[in-house]
Amino acid sequence: MLKINLFNQYDDSMKPYKKTIVKVLKQSAKEIHLIGKQIINIILVDNQAIHKLNLDYRHKDYATDVISFENDDSLNELGDVFISIDKVKEQAQTYGHSFERELGFLSVHGFLHCSGYDHLTPEDEAIMINLQNSILKKCNLTR
Repeated sequence: MLKINLFNQYDDSMKPYKKTIVKVLKQSAKEIHLIGKQIINIILVDNQAIHKLNLDYRHKDYATDVISFENDDSLNELGDVFISIDKVKEQAQTYGHSFERELGFLSVHGFLHCSGYDHLTPEDEAIMINLQNSILKKCNLTR
C-alpha cells in the first residue's frame, strides 16, 4: 500500500494537483508491484525553490522540472519528490499536451527514481521510459 504525502509550497490550492498525482502514483505502485506499506512525499514548488535545490544538491545552476531524493535509510519511506509547477505549466505548453499529463509524467518519473529506477544507461533508460509510458497510458494521460 502506498501512502502519498502531498505538500504544496506553490500556491493555496491542492485540488488541481492532488487527483492527478494520487491516480498516477497508485498506478505506479501497482505497476512495479510495490510490497508493504510505503510512503512517498511529493512537494510542489516554484522555479526559484527547485533552482536552489538543483544548485545545492546537483551543482546545476538552473531550474529543473523534478528532483528526487531516494531515502536509503528507511524501510518504508521511499523518498521526496520535488516538482516545479512553473515547469509543469511551461513544459505542457512546449510539448503540446495537458497540464495533467505533464504533472503525471513528472510524478511518475520522480516516484520511479525513489523506487530504484534510473536512466543512466540506454538499457535502464528504455526500461524506465516503457514503464512511465505504460503507467500514463493506463491513467489516460497520453500526449
